[in-house]
Amino acid sequence: MSETTCFHCGDVCEEIIQIEEKSFCCFGCKTVYELFAENDLSCYYDLQNSPGAIPKEIQGKYDFLTQQNIIDKLLEFNDDGKQIVTLYIPHIHCSSCIWILENLHKLNAEITASQVNFGKKTVRVTYNSTNFSLKEAVLLLSKIGYEPYISLEDYSTGKTNINRTLIYKLGIAGFAFGNVMFLSFPEYFQVSGFWIEQYKVVFRWLMFAFSLPVVFYAAQDYFISAYKGLRAKLLNIDVPIALGILVLFLRSSVEIIFDLGSGFFDSLTGLVFFLLLGKFFQQKTYTFLSFERDYKSYFPIAVTKILKGKETPIQVYDIKKGDRLLIRNEELIPVDGILMNGNAAIDYSFVTGESETVQKQSGDNLFAGGKQTSGIIEIEAIKSVEQSYLTQLWSNDVFEKNKEEGFTTLTNAISKHFTITVLSIAIIATTFWLFFDASKAMNVFTAVLIIACPCAIALAAPFTFGNLLRIFGKLKFYVKNASVLEQLASINTIIFDKTGTITSNKKSTANYEGEQLTTEELVLLKSTLRGSNHPLSRTLYNILDAQNIVTLDHFEEHVGKGMTARYDNNNIKVGAATFVGHQEDKKVLNTTVHISANNSYKGKYTFYNKYRKGVSKLFNNLKKNFDLAILSGDNEGERENLKKLLPAKTKLIFNQKPNDKLEYIHYHQKEGAKVLMVGDGLNDAGALAQSNVGIALSENVNVFSPACDAILDASKFNQLDAFINASQAAIKIIKWSFVLSFIYNSIGLYFAITGQLAPVIAAILMPLSSISIVVFTTLCTTVLGKKLNR
Repeated sequence: MSETTCFHCGDVCEEIIQIEEKSFCCFGCKTVYELFAENDLSCYYDLQNSPGAIPKEIQGKYDFLTQQNIIDKLLEFNDDGKQIVTLYIPHIHCSSCIWILENLHKLNAEITASQVNFGKKTVRVTYNSTNFSLKEAVLLLSKIGYEPYISLEDYSTGKTNINRTLIYKLGIAGFAFGNVMFLSFPEYFQVSGFWIEQYKVVFRWLMFAFSLPVVFYAAQDYFISAYKGLRAKLLNIDVPIALGILVLFLRSSVEIIFDLGSGFFDSLTGLVFFLLLGKFFQQKTYTFLSFERDYKSYFPIAVTKILKGKETPIQVYDIKKGDRLLIRNEELIPVDGILMNGNAAIDYSFVTGESETVQKQSGDNLFAGGKQTSGIIEIEAIKSVEQSYLTQLWSNDVFEKNKEEGFTTLTNAISKHFTITVLSIAIIATTFWLFFDASKAMNVFTAVLIIACPCAIALAAPFTFGNLLRIFGKLKFYVKNASVLEQLASINTIIFDKTGTITSNKKSTANYEGEQLTTEELVLLKSTLRGSNHPLSRTLYNILDAQNIVTLDHFEEHVGKGMTARYDNNNIKVGAATFVGHQEDKKVLNTTVHISANNSYKGKYTFYNKYRKGVSKLFNNLKKNFDLAILSGDNEGERENLKKLLPAKTKLIFNQKPNDKLEYIHYHQKEGAKVLMVGDGLNDAGALAQSNVGIALSENVNVFSPACDAILDASKFNQLDAFINASQAAIKIIKWSFVLSFIYNSIGLYFAITGQLAPVIAAILMPLSSISIVVFTTLCTTVLGKKLNR
């Protein structure tokens, strides 16, 4: 039996609504199609089939957008009847989404412009605020299937300033380097002639002028870092760099002022340009991703408060103990509270890792971070937002810790010895020449410092890691910075969360045990499941083969227990074992749904996690070099399945609360382990922060990833071992670059120590050293990237 998909959203139509030979799954999608057709926007569907989402029922959800203090925080611009707002739209995913969102003015004449940032999934809307409001703009977007996601983070972050300082410095250094090289050509090629001799002095002073902004503006960070390093009694890589730049500038200036030569301004400007280029490469981050999320990223801005029967939207920060709150379907509970009214089906998977929805009755405690998944409920707050469980998770000191502190990079480790060695050589060589030919002593001292400037050492890591960050990003592995790559290369223990990490959130399987169901019973079961919104019912409904759907004579859902239904004098009960009249073995921990027909027990469906493709192969590849463990918030129901799937020595630890995971990692770190944690939810946030490297696995990298060091797209999970191997290979590339640099420096030092460093030799060696390192690291990492792509 073929399935009919919705013309608007692409979902399978359970009930088909036909219009103009097109099928729709609901009236919402049909209405959106009619709206587009009326406004001559139906070519939206020509760009890509089924681009939109099902419009949801949002009555009352955005009433808080009438409060002026909230509006003021969200608006970018508000003056003279014109307002501008940027809204995050998670559903943006294709060209037709861009097309329709940039044509909002055709749907409402009060909207004057709308511009999409596809990478960040945002739309910037400009509208006439005299006749149109922010709330109406949000409702219009929701109506056409592009509901914005407005979180507490939007409220507290405010406007962000973009720091373009590095780009300005890079531009100035590049401009100066190009001009100095151009002016140096006559010196390089020993060109002579009347005009060359006439203007030689002018050329040299021009080079001096070009070098001033490079030294005093573009290179200032190296001097600051070197000064801070020395104050902290650390010889970091910026100490020899700053020393080299200073000596280059002083010696070149002396040569220009006293007309002794043309100096080394080409090497000076080139060195700073390549250093900044490497830093730009290294610092290039994924602006559309957030590696620093906390609970504010997930909480709504406002919630509905009920006071004397009247519903009023209030900010979540204003919630006080004792407030009665209304939580709608699919809304997040912002504070710990007690269920007062309604039937709660809470999804805590993002907080605790438990994949099963929890049913709650009136009087039960509810915790912040859970999502209500069935209808409307009323709760009474027993704590404020700051005192609630989820918020307190972020009060742990581990979230204040900077992982880069205490980690010595390979470059800094080598630079310490390098600086001492170079200074020793310079002092010994100068002392020698003081006795044999004092006129050469100062030249030798500066020449050694110039030729031994660690430009190649300083460039190797930024260019290697910068290129690798770009390659990883293309392969959907987004790493926060180069330091994370270095730490990833040094790990020896890998810990995985289970639910949502090695299992897929989207898929599950179920096995049936018991008496074979007849065709009539299967039809009745499928029709009964269709009437329930419980997650297990929806899962089982999707797993079962297609059956003819019948209209039931009777249907009743008993919250937390199951369903009863009747069709043509046949009765069925679906739900918990006790509900259908069966005694279940309490030792069995798997999730089950039991069936009885006409008061006769038939059997049960047992649900199993669906593991990601390639999990077993990945773990077998990793076991050769790493200690492996699974830390799960779930019960032990899947232990036997995991034992069959994973290598024998993999540790399996269940019933782990967020703090337990954090403590487990902390304990093993104290024992010497360098831990990589791979998780997906808020329940893993503490463990991700505590680990040496925390990778958040995400089905959608733009939505809901906790604070982490890297984000891995779930489709690339089976390539995790390849990414770790590539990070280790990058360290080898850097070490080989150091060897190459050492050879250059040894040749140059020979000329410098013996007092034979001619300007032409320095002019050849220094740029050649820098450029060869850049080319070597870029080529090697590109080859590495091609291997990853296979």
